[in-house]
Amino acid sequence: MRRIPLSHRSHVIGFQPLETGVAEHESSLERDFVTLASFMDASAVVTAQPATIRFEHEGRQRRYTPDFRVDWSDGRCEIVEIKYRADLRAGWRRFRPAFAAARSWAGSNGARFRIATERGVRGPQLDAAKRLLPLRTAPIDTALAERALAHVRDNAVSFADLVGMLPASREAGLAVVWRLIARGALVVDLAAPITAQTRVMSR
Repeated sequence: MRRIPLSHRSHVIGFQPLETGVAEHESSLERDFVTLASFMDASAVVTAQPATIRFEHEGRQRRYTPDFRVDWSDGRCEIVEIKYRADLRAGWRRFRPAFAAARSWAGSNGARFRIATERGVRGPQLDAAKRLLPLRTAPIDTALAERALAHVRDNAVSFADLVGMLPASREAGLAVVWRLIARGALVVDLAAPITAQTRVMSR
């Protein structure tokens, strides 16, 4: 059972199902990080509180447990601490020795340590992840999907133009295009909000 530290931040404790297993979280920012990681890499393995790191500071033995280990499908491994920027600034002197120990430990174990804040987690990519993740396994009209993919392979096209050229109602066209983006068959710039003018490309 994870020990929940006292904080002025509200805690959102739960488990998030992923394609590679289940990840536990204890705050809304941790939940959002797991959502974003699973969206960016469906094969990523996210492990909560993966290890307890023991280190010495000012003559005393101390312990630190980072929030997550992420094993990405490309072979990279990251040890990640999730912190709100305000909490990070307020407690930096207290956190710094533990983070230094984590960085050293990660380097000795083939990983990289990093701190993720709401600035890096929350934004257009997270908004897209929340919208698109449920669509990855949603049923799709295969005939319309093939038509959309063929059109994008031969043309530079906007989101609105692609929906408009499909021989179906607007609702059906939108459903197909969103599902293809969710599955990664169509590619858009997820660092910006998806609009009618967003450029859509084939993978």
